[in-house]
Amino acid sequence: MSEQKLQRKLSIFQKMFTTMMLVSVIPLSAIWAVNYQTSTYQISRHINSQLTSTVTQLATYVESWIEMNKRMLLQNAASTNIQSMDSAIQSQALALITRIYSWNYLAFTVDTQGQNIGRSDGKPLKFYGDRSYVKQVFAGETFGKQVLIGKTSGKPAFVLSTPIKDPDQKILGVLAIAMTITDLSERVTDTRIGRSGKAFLMDNDGKIIAHQSPQYTESRKDFSSHPTFLAALKGKHSIEYLDEDGSEVIAFMKTTADGWIMVAQINREEAFSPIKQSNNDALILLAITIVLVSIVAYLLAKRLSNPIRNLTRVANDISLGKLSEEISEVRRTDELGALAQSIDRLGTSVKLAIRKLSEKKEAETQNKDQSG
Repeated sequence: MSEQKLQRKLSIFQKMFTTMMLVSVIPLSAIWAVNYQTSTYQISRHINSQLTSTVTQLATYVESWIEMNKRMLLQNAASTNIQSMDSAIQSQALALITRIYSWNYLAFTVDTQGQNIGRSDGKPLKFYGDRSYVKQVFAGETFGKQVLIGKTSGKPAFVLSTPIKDPDQKILGVLAIAMTITDLSERVTDTRIGRSGKAFLMDNDGKIIAHQSPQYTESRKDFSSHPTFLAALKGKHSIEYLDEDGSEVIAFMKTTADGWIMVAQINREEAFSPIKQSNNDALILLAITIVLVSIVAYLLAKRLSNPIRNLTRVANDISLGKLSEEISEVRRTDELGALAQSIDRLGTSVKLAIRKLSEKKEAETQNKDQSG
C-alpha cells in the first residue's frame, strides 16, 4: 500500500474515530459529572446524619447517666441520716448506697474542714479537703465532679459530690460518691461506625474518659490540644482533620450539659469509598468505550475506504476510456452503492456514446467509399 493511500485511510479513520468519540464520550462524561455530584451530596448527607445521630445518642446517654447519679446524690444528701453528721449513722447509710447502686464503690462524707466523717467501706478516715470536687462544693457549686484514676482499680473513676445542708440551708459538709465508669466507657468504646469509625469522650480539660485505646483511657491521655477538643471549645460541631496515622478524618462533636465532649468520627477515605468505586467503574467504562470506538471506527473506515478507493479508480479509468471494469459496489444498498450505480451508469453512457460515435464514423467512411 502506497504512502498516499495509507494517509487517506488514516484520515478517514481519524475523522470517524473523532466523531464517534465525541458522540459517545461527551454523554458519558456528562452522566458521570451529574452522578458524581449527586453521589457526593447524598453520601455527605448520610455521613453527617450518621455521625450526628451517633454523637447525640452517646451524649444523651452520658447526660442521663450523670443526671441519675446526681438525683440519687441529692436524695441521700437530704436524708436525716446523712444530715446527722454522725459517723456511725452516716456509715450505715453510705454502705446502703454502695450496696444498692453497685457501680458506686465508695460513698463518704466530709465536714466543713475537709475531714472525712463517714465511709461506706469501713476503712480509716482521711482528709479530703484538698480534693477539687470538695473545693467546688465549698465554692458554691451544686455539684462537684472529677474524673480520676482509682487508686484501688487503677482505672478511670468518676467522683460526684454535693453539699449536705440543714433545714436552714446551712452547709454542714459534703456527700460524695466514687463510681466506676466501666459501663459508660464500654457504651462509648463499643460504638462502631463502619470499619474505621469510633467514638471517644473527653472531660472539661480535654483528658480522655473513654477511648477505644485502653492505654489512652487508663492513662487519661491529654487531648487538650486535639483538633476536636479545640474545635468544640470554639462552638464548632464538626471538623475534618488529619489523625495520628495521617488519615483524613471527619468528626462530629457534642458538648454535654456538664462540659464533657463526645466525639464520633470516621476516616474520609472509607466514608467516600462508594464514590471512589463509582469513579473506577466510570474509568473502566470509558476505557472499554474507547477500545470499542477504536475497533468500530477501524472497521467502518476499512469498509468505507476500500470501496471509495475502488470507485475513484473506476472513475479515473472511465476518464481514460477504460470501460470494461466491473463495479462490484453496485450491489451495495447504502450511499456508496448509489454512487457506484451512478458511476456504472456513467460508464454505460460513455460506452453508448462511443459506440454511436464509432457507428457514425463507420457509416461516413462507407458513404465516402461508395461515392468515390
